[in-house]
Amino acid sequence: MDERNDISKDLDRRIDALAARSSLTRSQIIEDALAHGRSLAWQERWIAGVEAGLADAERGDFASEEEIALVLNKHTRR
Repeated sequence: MDERNDISKDLDRRIDALAARSSLTRSQIIEDALAHGRSLAWQERWIAGVEAGLADAERGDFASEEEIALVLNKHTRR
C-alpha cells in the first residue's frame, strides 16, 4: 500500500516540498514529526529560517560583536 494514499493531498504536497528543500526523505520528515513532535509547520519554519540564514551568510551579513554581546548578556545578572 502506498503511504501517500493515507494522507491528504495538502499534507502530501507539504511533505514533498520539505523533502525538496532539505536533505531529508519523506520518511525522515514523517518520522521526525511523529517521534519528536515536530509538526510540518514547525519543520517548514525551521527550513525557512535555515534558508534565510544561509542567504544572509552568502551576502556576508553576520552579527556584529556588539550584537552578539547584547544577546549573550541579555539574561546575565549584573
